Amino acid sequence: MNSLLHHIIASGPRPVAPFSHAVEADGWVFVTGQMPTDPAAPDAELPIGIVAQTTRVMDNLKLVLDGIGLGLEHVTMARIYLTQFDRDYDGLNALWPSFFEPGKLPARTTIGVTALAVGALVEIDLVAKRP
Repeated sequence: MNSLLHHIIASGPRPVAPFSHAVEADGWVFVTGQMPTDPAAPDAELPIGIVAQTTRVMDNLKLVLDGIGLGLEHVTMARIYLTQFDRDYDGLNALWPSFFEPGKLPARTTIGVTALAVGALVEIDLVAKRP
């Protein structure tokens, strides 16, 4: 059995709780849910609206993946958490394909939740596979 690799990305977003940015096991990479915070100004106000927050979350996920030599093309599964599901689901769906190569969307689950850390509208975690 291979050892687990715990990744903390120096240039990544500041964790909002005690966790690794990602943990890797046998080539599978489990990326912790990211928030729409700005790594350069982690205490700044969050972007306004689902499109801006989702874009920031995806930028943060890309920072984490890049920090371990991967990209969105390696993502196999995404889990998305929305605090305003009825209001934001359509906006999220309209934006989502823009992050991936056409025809190569990862599997996905989207869940409505009552609240997220830092008052975010959206949080996304990923599973990726190292080639």
